[in-house]
Amino acid sequence: MNRLYARSLLAKSILTTIVIGAGFGSAISLASSHREAPFITEVPKVDGTDFYMFRSYELGREDTVTLIANYLPLQDAYGGPNYFDLDGNAIYEIHIDNTGNAEEDITFRFTLTDVKQDLQLEVGDAGDTQMVSVPLKNIGGIGPAADQTDNVQARQTYALTVIRGDRRTGTAEPVMNAFDQSETFNKPVDNIGGKSFGDYEAYANDHIYDAVIPGCNGNARVFVGQRQEAFAVNLGEIFDLVNTNPLGPRNAEANDLVDKNVTSLALEVPTACLTGMAANSNGQRVIGAWTTASLRQARVLNPQPATNGKGASIQGGAYSQVSRLGMPLVNEVVIGLKDKDAFNASEPKDDGQFATYVTHPTLPELLEILFAGTAVAPNQFPRADLVTAFLQGVPGVNQPEGVVASEMLRLNPEIDVTQPGMQNDLGVLGADNAGFPNGRRPIDDVVDVSLRVAMGALIADPTIAPNNTAPFTDGVQVDPAGLQSSFPYLGTPLPGSPN
Repeated sequence: MNRLYARSLLAKSILTTIVIGAGFGSAISLASSHREAPFITEVPKVDGTDFYMFRSYELGREDTVTLIANYLPLQDAYGGPNYFDLDGNAIYEIHIDNTGNAEEDITFRFTLTDVKQDLQLEVGDAGDTQMVSVPLKNIGGIGPAADQTDNVQARQTYALTVIRGDRRTGTAEPVMNAFDQSETFNKPVDNIGGKSFGDYEAYANDHIYDAVIPGCNGNARVFVGQRQEAFAVNLGEIFDLVNTNPLGPRNAEANDLVDKNVTSLALEVPTACLTGMAANSNGQRVIGAWTTASLRQARVLNPQPATNGKGASIQGGAYSQVSRLGMPLVNEVVIGLKDKDAFNASEPKDDGQFATYVTHPTLPELLEILFAGTAVAPNQFPRADLVTAFLQGVPGVNQPEGVVASEMLRLNPEIDVTQPGMQNDLGVLGADNAGFPNGRRPIDDVVDVSLRVAMGALIADPTIAPNNTAPFTDGVQVDPAGLQSSFPYLGTPLPGSPN
């Protein structure tokens, strides 16, 4: 299928859908979610940056789905001595909707635990020494095995729970390590540098665990740890009133994230364990998914929590959701500033409250103002094309019949994988139905895809969308050399030293 035919087919399918009234949420996106809302800038450890979901393309693992939720943005590898642990008082979750009703049917919950030991050195003259605690995270080499932690002063472990039904009231069961049936997994220490780690890649790989999910046949795999930031975006210029050439070459600008790391929560789950009743018009099963992070209410109300008088923080109260991410960069460039915190706290089933942001989006209008004579916003309201593609799924691909319009990634895992080297980073627009917006792979250039769709790529009538064939771009593409072809797919994180 060539790209022109794919675009025509997609546009024809979408134009047959007439969407009236509320019941849909936010849509078009431009990049990953970094520092997207006022409150989340105060608690970066629970700031979701990117969410990926795709049929696994590692050889022999095609019967699984990979889910990757990235948190804690813009990590400089040299950020010691504490580096980038996640929040032990938070819960990080990946939600699956396999019925198409915009509510979670399965939730995978990650909870982190700090593990500390007071490493000391003997300091002083002979006969008059004192044992003094050291200021560094480690006092010697680490690894290469995951359990070689004698020299580490502070690290983290995590537990993984699967919840069926409502995320707070459903049936919860622990996911176990397939090797020893334990319920605790180790998170690797961040890539401090070449002197602390002889072979960081081997050390990190020893933290990839086979896992047993209750009620699920076949082993899953799990990894939580630092990875190299896979997303590519001309971040500074995009937010400086799109200070770039939107019709220039696709790879002419600097990737502002090329020297950053991120923390990934990665899961590989047998497909049959995720699919449910939701199916497209061809009878193929479709799943939706998104990730959230939640803090205790006391922490949300007071990011600098009270103490018990002995220096220990008090983190009481029920959990409140503070971060939400499905489609990339919805909150940055779609949701109005006044509603950004509210969107982060919301659930897909309530997306009707944000309806205007997608039916009457501001981004195309801003581009028209900023690039007069070059960019012309589509003149069609409500934007049924955006509602369908981003809030319901592509007809015949990943749109479940009877779907409740809501913002999340949707995936048809029955579509054949496209192997690395042959993947088209424009996904469905590039005639590669294994890519965005049918889920999202690390290679997918969601910035360019979303810019083009925002400017009318799915509207066939050029009198309504004069730019429907324009190759809009931010000038940056994902570098496939920085990705891996096997789980957890994102590259080994950059070292803090040498730099």
